[in-house]
Parts: sequence; C-alpha cells; structure tokens
Amino acid sequence: MAVDYAVIVLYLAGMLAMGWWGMRRAKSKSDFLVAGRRLGPAMYSGTMAAIVLGGASTIGGVGLGYRYGLSGAWMVFTIGLGLLALSLFFSARIARLKVYTVSEMLDLRYGGSAGLISGVVMWAYTLMLAVTSTIAYATIFDVLFGMDRTLSIVLGGAIVVAYSTLGGMWSITLTDMVQFVVKTIGVLLLLLPIAVIKAGGFAEMKAQLPDDYFAPLGIGGQTVFTYVLIYSFGMLIGQDIWQRVFTARGDKVARLGGTAAGTYCLVYALAGAVIGTAAKVLYPHLGSSDDAFATIVKDSLPMGVRGLVLAAALSAVMSTSSGALIACATVANNDIWSRVKAFAAARRRTADPGAGAGADADVDSGVHEAGEERGHDEVRGNRIFILLMGVAVIVIAIALNDVVEALTLAYNVLVGGLLVPILGGLLWKRGTAAGALASVAVGGLTVIGLMIALGVLANEPIYYGLIASLVAYVLVSLATKPTDPAVLTAWRARLAGDAPGHAAAASDGTTEGAAAAPAERV
Repeated sequence: MAVDYAVIVLYLAGMLAMGWWGMRRAKSKSDFLVAGRRLGPAMYSGTMAAIVLGGASTIGGVGLGYRYGLSGAWMVFTIGLGLLALSLFFSARIARLKVYTVSEMLDLRYGGSAGLISGVVMWAYTLMLAVTSTIAYATIFDVLFGMDRTLSIVLGGAIVVAYSTLGGMWSITLTDMVQFVVKTIGVLLLLLPIAVIKAGGFAEMKAQLPDDYFAPLGIGGQTVFTYVLIYSFGMLIGQDIWQRVFTARGDKVARLGGTAAGTYCLVYALAGAVIGTAAKVLYPHLGSSDDAFATIVKDSLPMGVRGLVLAAALSAVMSTSSGALIACATVANNDIWSRVKAFAAARRRTADPGAGAGADADVDSGVHEAGEERGHDEVRGNRIFILLMGVAVIVIAIALNDVVEALTLAYNVLVGGLLVPILGGLLWKRGTAAGALASVAVGGLTVIGLMIALGVLANEPIYYGLIASLVAYVLVSLATKPTDPAVLTAWRARLAGDAPGHAAAASDGTTEGAAAAPAERV
C-alpha cells in the first residue's frame, strides 16, 4: 500500500497548494465568492460536475448499484436531470442577476422582504450538506489508513477548510477542476472497465444475478419519483449550485457548460450502477452495500491505480464539501449577519436621528452590499465566516452519526420551503412577497411536521409539503396587493442583464451593484 499512500498524500498536498495559489487571485469580494464571474466553458463545466457528484454520488451510487442493479443509477441520474433543467431553462437568467445568494434574488424579485427567512432555510441546508460530506471522510480514511473516525473527520475537514479559507471560490474552482479529472480517470476510465472484466463481462453478470438487477425500475417507481422531487428540484434552487452559476463568464457559458456537466452526470450515474452490479457478482454477501466501492477498489485494482481511485472517492467528497462550505459561509455572512447589522443600524437611527447618514450607509451595505467593493476587508470578513462555519461543520460531523437522515432532512426542508417561491418568482409575475413568505413557512412547517410524524425517510413529507407550499403561494399572492411595479421593472432589468453597473462588475468585480443599489432597495 506504500505507493497508494504516496498517491493520496501527494493529492492532499496538491489541494493545499491550489488553495495557496488561489489566495493570490482573490483580491475582491467577487473574486472570493464567485471567482470574479470569469469562468470559461471548460472550467465551468468541470467544476459544476465536480460539486454535484460528491461522496453520495460515488460511494452511494455504487452502493445502490450493489443493492438494486442498474436501476440504482436513478439517484445520480436525477441529479443530472436537475442540472440539465437548470442549465437549459434558468441558468442564463440566474447568471445575469449578478447577485451572490439565492436570498438576494428573492429580495430583488419581491421587494426586499423575503430574504432573511429564506436565508435561514438555505443556511441550514448548506450546513447539513457540508456536514454529511465531511462525515464521509471517516469511511475513506478508515479504508486508506485504518484511522479513527474522529481523527479522519478532523483531517479531511481541516484540509477543505484550509484551502477554502485561503482562496475562496478561486481555490475551490482550481481544486474542483483537479478533482473532476481525477474522478474521470479513476472511476470512468479505470474502475468501470476493470470491475466489468473482473465480474466476467455483462453476459456473466446477467447470468449470475436476478432479472430485477437489469430492470429500468427495479428500485421502484415511487422511489424514482421521490428522487426527482428531492434531487432534480434541489439542483434548481440550492445555494451551492447557484453560486457556481454565478461564476460563469456569460449566458452562453452557463447554458452550454452546465448542459455538458449535466450530461456527464448521466454517464457517471450509469457507471456507478454498473460498478455496483459487478461488485454484487464478485462479493455477494457484503455486510453493507456502502462497502461495495471500497471493497472492489481494494481487491480488484493493482498497486498505484488503487490509490488513484481512492483519491477519486476523496475528490468526490472534497468537491461537494468545499462547495457546500463556501455556500454556507456566504449565506451566513451576506443573508443573515449583514441583515442583523442592518437591523441594528436601523434601531440606532431610530434612537438617534442625528446618525441618519451613517445608519443609511450601514443599511445599504448590510442589506444588498451596495456601494463600492471594500476589497481586502470584505475578503477577510468572508474568510472569517468560512473558517467559523468550517469549525462548526467539523464539530457537528463528529457528533452526528446518521448521514442519510441528515441529508434527507436538509433536502426536504430546502425543496419543500423554497422551490415554489423561487421558481414562482422566475415564472409568475403575479407572485408577491406575502405569497413567498407564506409559501416558505407553510411548506417548511408541513415538511418538518410530517417528518416528525411519519419519519425522516418517508416519501409523504416532500409530496404534501410541496402541495401546501404551492397552494399557500398562489392563494396569498392572489389575495394580496401585486408587487410594486418599480420592483418588477428593476427585476426585469436585472434579468435582461442591462441594469446599470453590470458592465463594470463583469470586467473587474470591483464595483458590482453600486449603480443598481437604488433599484435593489425598493
């Protein structure tokens, strides 16, 4: 295993080096949070594929193939379908908004009153996504080095926190691109063909396994439908995904690059299921289906190659973990902490009318980050939040055991609470702020209540949560006064990409949003 260990250690050192190099490029808030909005198609598609294909897609996807055969591909397949839908129908409009968070989009669309609640929901989702990704280090480092669970989580989490804190999105983009290449080589080009050959080829696999292993819906039609609701729709609204869309250089990059990434996900989904099916032939009596990936890697691959494929699994976990971490920190800083400061500034202004000018400035910067970029100060503030959120993620990951329930809880609350007001804001001009707030509250509470009553892993919470969210959104929107025409005018201008100040922001990332501040504050 010495050669395999060397491959892993070199890989981890390379991730830290990428973080150090990315630090030199992160000169402004735009650089740090969205890579200056300058990614071209190749880097954009590679990094987008890297973030959506995490440990659940790699280790979990192979595990589902072990349990259900080729239909085990559906979980990752629905992730790819969601990314395709986002890229083809929404990404261009999202990229043109020139915002940093989903909650800022809701503020622009509904007039500045929906962002805080949605920010709290999105923060909880990204936090749990980062936690579940971090827990996966325990499995990988145990396979590699026989390392204690807590030490594994601390080591893996510390590396991700280090390179994410150093260079923000630039570091994460560079490391994700390396991780995309490692995953492609390790899983698609090496493990997939070797696993099939070791299992005797497709004919032998079909002879050894029940017919259900090769049925398109062997996993169950209701399960597939639930995957679509949770993962396909989750791809449309997650902060971690939108923050990658914000990095695109333009509309065409967001659309075409995202389409390429979504197509790659479909191929990756089928590959994981085939590898899992081959593992079932080779090791029919594993104690847990999630052990299938590590077992087939350890027993079927030659020295050196084994280290590269395990590095691919580590890559999958790190890409999702780092993307979720920066998304969590961005929401915490821009959507929650900044609004707390804005509220405090408003209270000071009420108590001391003479401080009006200073309070106005605080409100401007707190609510929508209006005005000029504050360069190194803003970068330093976002670094602090990444570090704080990273420490919190590691502590929670050590204390938490049930990964599946935590991830399901996060996705259910996200989709049940935010899908309708976000898509409604993009597609239905009659939607109002009151309707959006009602939708978030009713959908989120319905999902949580049903999960308490029926269990976190039940299918019904997301079904009824979405229905309740949609009904509340439509009824309350129709019963309340339409959104202010000035807000809708500013919104349409941002969607069209012709709002003042965008050209400067796109070129250097230093004055973004300054000229558009009055419209944003309506």
